[in-house]
Amino acid sequence: MNLELPQVNGFLRADEAALGAQFLEHGYVVAPVADLGALHNLRGALAETAAQHLGLGKPDDPGALLDDIHSQVKATALNALRMAVINGVNNLPWARQVYFELARPLLETIVGNELAMQRRLNLSIQMPGDDSSLLAVHADVWDGDSPFEVVVWLPLVDCFNTKTMFLLPPDKGRTVEARMGDFDGGDTDDLFAAIEDDLFWLDVPYGNVLLFNQNLMHGNRINREGGTRWTMNCRFKGLFSPYAGKRLGEFFEPITVRPASRVGMSHALPGGFVE
Repeated sequence: MNLELPQVNGFLRADEAALGAQFLEHGYVVAPVADLGALHNLRGALAETAAQHLGLGKPDDPGALLDDIHSQVKATALNALRMAVINGVNNLPWARQVYFELARPLLETIVGNELAMQRRLNLSIQMPGDDSSLLAVHADVWDGDSPFEVVVWLPLVDCFNTKTMFLLPPDKGRTVEARMGDFDGGDTDDLFAAIEDDLFWLDVPYGNVLLFNQNLMHGNRINREGGTRWTMNCRFKGLFSPYAGKRLGEFFEPITVRPASRVGMSHALPGGFVE
């Protein structure tokens, strides 16, 4: 019997190998979400929660409400809004599965098909000119995250220029990390100044999803664009890859456990086989 196999790189299909090579070279991939209608539903639910918190009516245009939210709330009240919205979204029984499905093709190619997912979705809101929501340059592994984790970053509005996040590409990152001792006694502003010219500002329009390597230096700066940035983020990792400070059952939970793994995890040798 002759089987016609798809083109492979090793045992990977050509499309999988190409996507993996892109992730390894650049530290990220951006692609359209797997289900645009599901993204609309998620954004709509989030916008309705925001409108309710602010005493507004149900939004006719969820995207416009989010993009212009800075006209409805002061920076001092921003965190209360963020907490109300993210708690509301996490209380939706379908939200986490929808979030996963939006990025599932990327995750299964880049990470694998047996996955652990962060138990709660996160939300970032960054209004124009506001310096209270800044994320200084950092790499998550510096704070005890597993190097096997990836972040799925989902924009709810168009994200570009200073309204997005920056990432230091892998080749530049290796060079800087080799001389991190030079920054001893300095601060994150010193580090940012040293890498600023090499940073890549990720253009991620609404309707797309970003998956990035959180071992790389990244962060954001003051949003100098005209609209408010709304982005969600959530961590994923291979179920059986090593964990660090964020543990399985505490921070992560299994979401796609395959039957053979369930059999293996529940198996116990009968008596008499253990010396």
